Amino acid sequence: MLAAERRDHLMDLLARQGKIVAKDVAADLGISEDTVRRDLRDLAGEGRCQRVYGGALPVSPAVVDYGARRAVAPDGKRKVAATAAGLVRPGGAVILDGGTTALAVARALPRDLDCTVITHSPPVATALLDHPRAEVLMLGGRLFKHSAVTCGAAAVEAARDVSADLFLLGVTGVHPEEGLTTGDAEEAAMKRALAARAADTYVLASSEKIGTASRFRVLPWEVISGLITDEAPHHPVIERLTARGVDVLTAG
Repeated sequence: MLAAERRDHLMDLLARQGKIVAKDVAADLGISEDTVRRDLRDLAGEGRCQRVYGGALPVSPAVVDYGARRAVAPDGKRKVAATAAGLVRPGGAVILDGGTTALAVARALPRDLDCTVITHSPPVATALLDHPRAEVLMLGGRLFKHSAVTCGAAAVEAARDVSADLFLLGVTGVHPEEGLTTGDAEEAAMKRALAARAADTYVLASSEKIGTASRFRVLPWEVISGLITDEAPHHPVIERLTARGVDVLTAG
């Protein structure tokens, strides 16, 4: 089998099974694991998969920059946002992450809601300008333009001085084994710092993120209060998450 044919076969497996196990592919094709790993390195270099220990997983489409991300699954994000906004109680304090789904949550909050919103996202803060009863606290730091959020040491330090009832967390990858992931190490650290300051953390994940992985782990499932997604409850990944005790709120 030619290299191009092997790689097409690997991508077909990834689409059908949601993962690639290098040793299994090597045995099925009668080739070495080194050959499979080399093919996976090439595919990952082209942005077509995310390599993990022993194989590969689908790469998240949400790792593109902030501007391009706005066009990815807008209907799913609106459904997730509507459900998430319902978790914000009058008089409560919520930490709202960055990203396009978090921006949709800000826009979904009732205009007359009396609450405190803590965020490190300038777009989220701006979206709340016409919410007269929402107190908005911006966490400063280095602006990470790819995701339009502040991060880095100053932002993490600022996060340590706040507390909230709820953190609405945005990620790029949601996977039963790999956990919750994102594409930047500093952004992952900032998300962990924010999660540590909230009583409950709910993950915002429209369907294109389910079953995918990015390079940097944010949090394991054990510290998450729940997942909000528009993916169907019978999706294999959702069923596996439910089986391991994750509270899944189906949006829409």
